[in-house]
Amino acid sequence: MSANTYQFITHWRVPGTVDEVADILADATDLPRWWPAVYLDVEETQPGDDEGIGKEVSLYTKGWLPYTLRWQFRVTESSYPHGFALEAWGDLAGWGVWRLQQSGRVVDVTYNWKVRAEKPLLRRLSFLLRPLFAANHRWAMARGEKSLRLELARRAATGEDERRRIPPPPGPISARTFVSLVVGVLLLLVPAGAVWRHLRQSGSHSDRMTTRRRFPTV
Repeated sequence: MSANTYQFITHWRVPGTVDEVADILADATDLPRWWPAVYLDVEETQPGDDEGIGKEVSLYTKGWLPYTLRWQFRVTESSYPHGFALEAWGDLAGWGVWRLQQSGRVVDVTYNWKVRAEKPLLRRLSFLLRPLFAANHRWAMARGEKSLRLELARRAATGEDERRRIPPPPGPISARTFVSLVVGVLLLLVPAGAVWRHLRQSGSHSDRMTTRRRFPTV
């Protein structure tokens, strides 16, 4: 597998029915409303048939890292309400498969996503920053599960008062927030580095003292 090829398998467990979850996931143009942390803009460019096969969608997305992605997908298979498959091209090229299964009062959601990062930044730096790019995807999918839970709760609310008490979905990370995160990580790393250096120096000093005791100067 090339350095810029990634495969992620995500598992969610959310309260509801497969029909409710399938309805939400099938409406791609509604993604920016209930999953705004990742989906900045979505446009359906081809409607597809009655089962949605052949539907084409153009997407503008991001994660917590300060870059965006423009890509498209086409629905290639549909087994509503138990899932669908898609092929992608653009900044991300490959395939994805959503699978939904009812398990009591919850839905087990599995997403298998295998793509090549074709955006020049990701393609060129994947050999070096692969773990960081993978963490970016995991962050995005974690926001997706949280946002889906909130959307299901909104749809299940029995009145406007109950609906208003449900918090909005997490939004995209701004450049200011990203800088704050980086600064926070650096502030944590600097003391950790100082402690490590202190321990190494203490260890070296202890070794020298041990050597002197074993071999005293005469």
